[in-house]
Order: sequence, then structure tokens, then C-alpha cells
Amino acid sequence: MVDKLRKDYNSKFTDERYVQFLDYLDTSFNCKLRYRSAETPIFIPKKLKNQLLEACEDIVELVCRPDFKELTKNAVPQNVNVPNEDAHPLFAVFDFGICIGENGEYVPRLIEMQGFPSLYAHKHFLDGAYRKYFDIPDNYTSFLGGMTPDTYKKLLGDALLAGLNPENVILLEIEPEKQGTNIDFYVTQAYYGINPVCISKVIREGRKLYYMNNGVKTPILRIYNRVIFDELLKRTDMDLQFHLTEDVDVQWAGHPNWFYRISKYTVPFVNSKYAPNTKFLSDYKEIPQDLENYVLKPLFSFAGEGIIFHVTKEDIEKIQDPENYLLQQKVQYAEAVESPDGGVKCEIRMMYIWLDNQERPIPVINLARLSKGDLIGVKFNKNKTWVGGSIAYMEED
Repeated sequence: MVDKLRKDYNSKFTDERYVQFLDYLDTSFNCKLRYRSAETPIFIPKKLKNQLLEACEDIVELVCRPDFKELTKNAVPQNVNVPNEDAHPLFAVFDFGICIGENGEYVPRLIEMQGFPSLYAHKHFLDGAYRKYFDIPDNYTSFLGGMTPDTYKKLLGDALLAGLNPENVILLEIEPEKQGTNIDFYVTQAYYGINPVCISKVIREGRKLYYMNNGVKTPILRIYNRVIFDELLKRTDMDLQFHLTEDVDVQWAGHPNWFYRISKYTVPFVNSKYAPNTKFLSDYKEIPQDLENYVLKPLFSFAGEGIIFHVTKEDIEKIQDPENYLLQQKVQYAEAVESPDGGVKCEIRMMYIWLDNQERPIPVINLARLSKGDLIGVKFNKNKTWVGGSIAYMEED
């Protein structure tokens, strides 16, 4: 997107340097990446960065509304409603596809959002990795809101630990060693001393929770939650002493309910020129005639499951619960990144943190994903190069 930087980066790129980069990612935390890391970061010019931030602030205005919880009262399914929800989310991320606007320039278009953490620690590490092996201009940064690597790392630690002893804070997952994003767990552990713990290993005694830490039964006072209910409900094979929906004495570093309150469910309420037309399927009196311009999305699914990209009238007529689906105007990704074998589509995730002493969530860092498929994601980009997880470097003011 910054033509001079892109040409310079591509001309200096070598497979040898990329292999060294991957080896550094795989060996620094004794954990081989389980997803593809792209050959390149993305370079974002100042104008597009400001548009991304403006689009995020449109969403932040919605989330900060006094009636936001009332507005999203139906967002959390009753069978996964977790007690002791806090006043606001600790984490929020907003996904934007990079598209071509009416004036022919690149613009962001809202795709999705989550009140859930994703790779917050690993993206700090990835920034240093790209800078170690590739030439990144000093006036471009992956951090947002004036953050530096040091101030960001401290802020994330404050958000996760909240002043507690790290041994009393756990990163909760389902078999964390098998998760596709497990590298982030080990970076988090290395940075802050927070142990990744499988939910099946949590011990419950009344309202108190414990885990075995190097053979010592240790109280759990705060949970950095990475469990996705969609996955947990499918794991009927797991023997659990603790269920997330139980009322226990624990703090949440990211309360599970915010995963639903800030999600696909929230998109129809966003008032922004950067948001595509999106409605609950139940709100349509007539099915649009131009369905080729829409995507059908189930509200309660994860990682792209159930999305119908080429939607038909028959697809819609089969649905028995239209209130649980969105019909969203299709976003046409631009091939905004030039690679050695053609254009690449990209998506930027703007990542926010909201501490209790802050009036609003603040932008802190980003991640990027590159794709040559219909959709962003590993399953749509098999056997392709210059695709996968990455980061965006944005021109500083």
C-alpha cells in the first residue's frame, strides 16, 4: 500500500532470510508455529491508518454507550452465560478488510469484532522478529496510540495480572498445547509468568479454584480466559471439576460474556461509513434480490464455521432461526499487497485494552492476515505463499 516501501521490501526479500525468520519464531519459545507466518508485514500509510482508527472509534462509541448491555442483552446464549460479568470488556478487537473505495483509494471495511483476546503477547514478539530479519522503516510502527514496545508490554502485563502474583493467574484453555495459537500462550508465560492450564486440570473446592503448579496445589485468583465455548461444548469427552458457568471466587482477565456482546451480533448496531450494510436475517421482510452481494453468517460460530459465501434463496429458506443469522453486504477485498506472484488480500485487526482506570478502551497494537483465497484463513490458503499471519506497520504522524 506504500508503493516505494513495498518495492524496496520485495527487492531485498530472500528465501534464506525468511527461513531464518521462521526458525527464530519456532525456536525462541520451544514451540513450533501451528499456523503459517507470512513472508511480509503490511505497510499502512498515514491516511489509511487514520481511517482505521476512525472506524474503530465509531465502534468504541457504541460499546461505551450506557445502554450497551441492554442493547446486547440477547447476545449471550443462556447456556453459556457466565456469572459476575464486569462493567466493560478488558479486550476488544476489530477486523477490517482493506478494499478499494469510490475514489479508487484503499479504505477499511468492517468485517467482524470480538470482545476477546487474540495473540496480544505474540504480536509484541513478532514485531521484534520482523525488525530483526527484515528492513522496517523507523517511522513505521505496529503499535497504536503512541505505544512503544516497552510501554505496551507493561500495559498488557497490568491488564493480565492486575497486581496479583503470577502464580495465582492462569491462562485457561482447552488442551492449550494443541491449540493453533499456542505460541501466544508460551510468549505470555515467558513475559509474565502466567501458566497455561487446561480447563480439565482446574480443581474446584466450593467457590475456590486451584491448579497444580509444579506439584503444588495453588489458588487461582484470576483467569486469563482463552476458552471458546463453541469448542468447549463439543468436548463431551472431558471430565471437568469446574464449569465456566459456575459462580466462583475468581477475577476474569477478559470475562467470557464479552466474547458474545462484542461479536457478529453487534455489527448491525454499528453506525459507521466503514461498516457494510448488515442486518439480522429476521429483520428482512423480503429476501434481497441481489444475494450475490451478500454473505450469510451464523451468529454463534467460531473461525468461519457455517459462513455461506455464495448465498442462495434456498439457503435462507432452510433456516429455522433467522434471528441467529446475519445477512451482511459482501466486502470486496482489494489485492492490496504486491507479492512476487500476484496481488494478495489483507485484513487488519485493531486491538484494544480497557483497564478499569481508563474511561474508554485504547488502541494498543494490531495484527494482520494475508490471503489469496475467497476468505481470510488457513483453510482458504493451503499450498500458497505470501499468505498467513502477519502484522501491519503504520506510518507515524
